[in-house]
Amino acid sequence: MNPFFGGGMNVAQMLQQFKANPMQMLMQRRLNVPQGMMNDPGAIMNHLLQTGQISQSQVDRAYQMARNFRG
Repeated sequence: MNPFFGGGMNVAQMLQQFKANPMQMLMQRRLNVPQGMMNDPGAIMNHLLQTGQISQSQVDRAYQMARNFRG
């Protein structure tokens, strides 16, 4: 299961939820991120990759979806 793109939410809803409360969204998806990283998306992504909580292919897919979403 993909931790980012599961649970029946569309991408716009997920982005809105993440902006409102990033820690809650990460915890709901059972992703473990230290509190001190919450204001640094790059650090969050690197931590998740380094700890094996997400894969590079998931990151690549998210970037591709973001590019498609922007048009």
